[in-house]
Amino acid sequence: MLNRFGLIARGLAALLVLSFAGAAAAEERRLPVPAVTIRPGEVIKDEMVTERAFAPNLLGVALFIETRPTLVGRMARRTLLPGQPIPTNAVEDPWAVARGAIVKVIVEDSGLSIVTYGSALQSGAAGALIPVRNTDTGVIIRGIVQPDGTIKVVDG
Repeated sequence: MLNRFGLIARGLAALLVLSFAGAAAAEERRLPVPAVTIRPGEVIKDEMVTERAFAPNLLGVALFIETRPTLVGRMARRTLLPGQPIPTNAVEDPWAVARGAIVKVIVEDSGLSIVTYGSALQSGAAGALIPVRNTDTGVIIRGIVQPDGTIKVVDG
């Protein structure tokens, strides 16, 4: 009689374990992860990314990139290791202007347009506000990086 209850208890325990394992498999999250080591400054290409399943309790509360299209074409801000989930703050849009580069600076006001050149004091993607040193006067101005790599001055 005791053996029969032991067998029933074991069977119920096995059934519970299987049902929890099935529920855990259903809740797993598939995230894009690097297939190779990606260095800071590298633009991420499709062949550099694969997908991996993660249990939700392993991911914690951190925010990770969840889809491949969100990742491909962006630039790594730090080293990304193979098989590891990628935090949202570990990638950024590629730079349109690199620090130290000579850039065209455009000032527009009331139909008047002035073009000069300056040295970028900071790298920036399109839409970023960066400081630029005017090469003629040495004055530091701030401007918005345009998609073509020019700088449009905000405070003319």
